[in-house]
Amino acid sequence: MSIKRTGSAVWQGGIKDGKGTVSTASGALQELPYSFSTRFEGEQGTNPEELIGAAHAGCFSMALSKILGDSDLKAERLETTAEVSLNQVEGGFAIESIHLILKAKVPGADAATVEELAGKAKAGCPVSKLFNATITLDVQTVD
Repeated sequence: MSIKRTGSAVWQGGIKDGKGTVSTASGALQELPYSFSTRFEGEQGTNPEELIGAAHAGCFSMALSKILGDSDLKAERLETTAEVSLNQVEGGFAIESIHLILKAKVPGADAATVEELAGKAKAGCPVSKLFNATITLDVQTVD
């Protein structure tokens, strides 16, 4: 089985004076603006790294939900943040690490179980498998 999803970008101009938009075929994102200043200078708008972070957090959360279900557990709430680190390296920039932060409320599961299953989700989620980066995880359980 193969599932294909489509995202697109349009860019106009040079690297510093140009600007662009990103969109998804589903319409979830429609011409969302991005630019050098939104990526490197903190200006309002989006950037590829935060979109990657959102995708990774979403994928990880869904993977963990399945793994919990396979263990006869069901999350009341999984709140995941992905901190994507873009670093200047020789020859340009690279995403060298992603840090996942999970706040989980899973009735019937102790903290050690949630942490173990979250580790499996981190390793097994399709987006995690995409990266050539160090992926770390912090888990906080909520009663």
